[in-house]
Amino acid sequence: MRRLDGAEAVPDAFAGGIVALGNFDGFHLGHQAVVGAAVARARAEGRPALVATFDPHPVRHFRPDTAPFRLTTLDQRERLFAAAGVDAMVVFRFDGKLAALSAEAFVAERLVAALRVGGVVTGADFTFGRGKGGDAATLHAGGAAGGFSVDTVGPVSLDGVTVSSTAIRALLRAGYMRGAARLLTRPFAIEGRVQHGDKVGRTIGYPTANLDMGKYLRPAYGIYAVRGTLADGRVLDGAANLGVRPQFEPAKELLEPYFFDFSGDLYGQVIEVALIERLRAEARFDGLDALVVQMEADCRAARVVLGSPR
Repeated sequence: MRRLDGAEAVPDAFAGGIVALGNFDGFHLGHQAVVGAAVARARAEGRPALVATFDPHPVRHFRPDTAPFRLTTLDQRERLFAAAGVDAMVVFRFDGKLAALSAEAFVAERLVAALRVGGVVTGADFTFGRGKGGDAATLHAGGAAGGFSVDTVGPVSLDGVTVSSTAIRALLRAGYMRGAARLLTRPFAIEGRVQHGDKVGRTIGYPTANLDMGKYLRPAYGIYAVRGTLADGRVLDGAANLGVRPQFEPAKELLEPYFFDFSGDLYGQVIEVALIERLRAEARFDGLDALVVQMEADCRAARVVLGSPR
């Protein structure tokens, strides 16, 4: 898998490719349908399969004070695209220059001149260009003039609900992790570098790997059954606090997973923590002894959820 700059000329090996075009934040069932159609057409025609995404998200450019809402980082999306059979990920840096491009200029400069596309696949509701002036009809007109194919994929529904990043965010904010996972086809996962904390957990027998939430959407605060993937590929079950740690001052927002039956040093490592199920809300207790009793109960509950033997 190659990561390419959408502002630069594509290497010859990827010229004439079929490009799935969209934000694809979360890479949910609907996104997978678009990318799957692009990969299928690319394989049928003997062309490379590419995904073109935008970073930062356009919303962040136009409304920089918007609360964090990302479902995936670029690194996570790259791995997901590779698993779907994509050959390269093209990243369009969404800045003032890109935002000012008309839809027609985007087609001419980015798709035709830079990427030399052989075909484009998008969702039927995809819009692009200055003022969202471009849509599927614009792409079809550009394809007719520029000599590339255009396919659109309609919305995907599950149990009568249209799959969308907006719906997934709502489920996560409400703490419905399994509902979100059904639309994503996997648990929502946060990736970050383990940082040093105040190390209180270590003194009470529950050392945690502290992760900053960064630009990720904030799911409902609370205690979660989690599954962590380490940099070396090992997978660990655990329980985590996600929130502001009401037992301790000053308040500090963190994701703090405690991994069962693990004693290694994770500081400085990049790990991914999947939130499997929310067990309860955050709470403040009458001292550390009461907190430890509750943590023991939380870990037992998490083991049951995860099917993790003691």
